[in-house]
Amino acid sequence: MAQEARTITVRHTAAEQFVVALLKASGVSQKNAEITARGLVQADLRGVESHGINRIPSYLSRIRNGVLDPKAEPTLTQVTPVVAQVNGNNGFGFPAVHLAMETAISMAQSFGIGMVSVKHSNHFGMSAWIVRQAVDAGMMSLVFTNSSPALPVWGGKSQLMGVSPIACGAPGGGSSIPFILDMAPSVAARGKIYKAMRRGEKIPQDWALDAEGKPTDDPEKALQGVMLPMGGPKGSALAIMMDVFSGVLSGSAFAGSVTGPYDMSKPGDVGHFIVAIKPDLFMSLDDFRQRMDVLYQRVVGSDKMEGVEKIYFPGEIEQLTEARRLNDGIPFVQGEIDALNAEAEKLGVPNIQTAV
Repeated sequence: MAQEARTITVRHTAAEQFVVALLKASGVSQKNAEITARGLVQADLRGVESHGINRIPSYLSRIRNGVLDPKAEPTLTQVTPVVAQVNGNNGFGFPAVHLAMETAISMAQSFGIGMVSVKHSNHFGMSAWIVRQAVDAGMMSLVFTNSSPALPVWGGKSQLMGVSPIACGAPGGGSSIPFILDMAPSVAARGKIYKAMRRGEKIPQDWALDAEGKPTDDPEKALQGVMLPMGGPKGSALAIMMDVFSGVLSGSAFAGSVTGPYDMSKPGDVGHFIVAIKPDLFMSLDDFRQRMDVLYQRVVGSDKMEGVEKIYFPGEIEQLTEARRLNDGIPFVQGEIDALNAEAEKLGVPNIQTAV
């Protein structure tokens, strides 16, 4: 592994202000810039740097290449009292999916459940920030998306399915944290490969194959090959499920036709699938929260296998990281800061403010 580079700290507020400035200078509205910045910075706060503000250069490059419309506004069509569809209109994925979850929550508050399909969208960063939107409203949720080809179907050798995250959540009880699951159907998220490449680091050999089908620890070679599904055919089937619910159902690209955020050839045409569920449909909210408390305590209090110091609930490690980074700041390496400031120079906005 490469020697760990010295880190430079950025406060989360400074990171958000910087991203908003870049986006506004690129033609994005104040509201949509703020939604996008919050989603990206939440990823950095939770330790998911592969989906944080380092994604901004690729997004801005897509704007400059005319394959992402910075001025686009998502539009909503109500289908039934509990079903709606959002058209992202090839704008940023963040405001499209935010509107979708906002609508799903509103329907669930009235009818117990709300489902929204999103079409013609783009990459929306880390799925957990959308799950968090539902949790903060006291809702359970499902958040699905499809993505550009990176994963072979089980038994295949070429890229077809996306490394599409599976995310869901539920409010916690009085003494427990929320349940927030956000995972890729691959051994590792493709964004982690890009992160390793940016930082000059190697990757574990069980993450990906190179173009010749051989295991590799070189992130650049991994990106020329394929990601490996977790659990073999199980991970492959989950990736197909994401394409069914997000791509086929919505009317967006599917079956290997989604364009990735680093591909400047054409619009992404990404699809999403959002569900919000009221947790007190079958019992009182107090009873639900009490049962979540019991579940949390039994999970983290389980007998530990040898070598394990602590058992965590899904999303707990990220929540602890967020608490620490809210206080200490978000770490970046110099190369990442330089890439962000290069975008600032192009757009005539001030450099990102680093902590002293």
